[in-house]
Amino acid sequence: MNNDRAFKPPALLAGIVACSLAWSATAALKAGDDAPAFEAPAALAGKAYTFALKQALKNGPVVVYFYPAAFTNGCSLQAHTFAQNADQFAAAGASVIGLSLDTPEQLREFSTDPQSCAGKVPVASDTDGRIARAFDLQVSQPAAGRKNLRGQDITHGRAERTTFIVTPDGKVAATITGVAPDLNVHQALAAVRKLSTDKKS
Repeated sequence: MNNDRAFKPPALLAGIVACSLAWSATAALKAGDDAPAFEAPAALAGKAYTFALKQALKNGPVVVYFYPAAFTNGCSLQAHTFAQNADQFAAAGASVIGLSLDTPEQLREFSTDPQSCAGKVPVASDTDGRIARAFDLQVSQPAAGRKNLRGQDITHGRAERTTFIVTPDGKVAATITGVAPDLNVHQALAAVRKLSTDKKS
């Protein structure tokens, strides 16, 4: 996968972002809601650590994105698009954390995979779906016969693909769902850039 997917602002970016925010899932937390503080076992570039949202917010907005399963087509594309744009999120003052119901061991591998997180995007394990439910997301039961790109059975539940932009005061600024995995990333970047612009104005 090359860098052709690096973020390029579309002409009607503002309109796209506005529409995407309107497409938020009915049950998901929305702009203005309190984001639940959480801690979870995480990994970055294969190194395990504990991610704490409250601590991360001390450094600026946090993009909290939920995805169904590591090493699947859409989720690998989304993670890789986040990785390709990691510097641009940082330039906007934001950090990123991905969450799924995969095991910490699986996510340590996913965090290093060059076609996924590529050592640039941290991912955290929400094995029982508790964190996803705290964000008012639906968590489905494991589907029989589903396998990932490595041919391994997917035995865990799946949270719906949804991205939240959380501001340092612990509030949800935007919720993005119902769009393609890579577009989800581009819209998240547009949202954090808007926060950065609003802060300066």
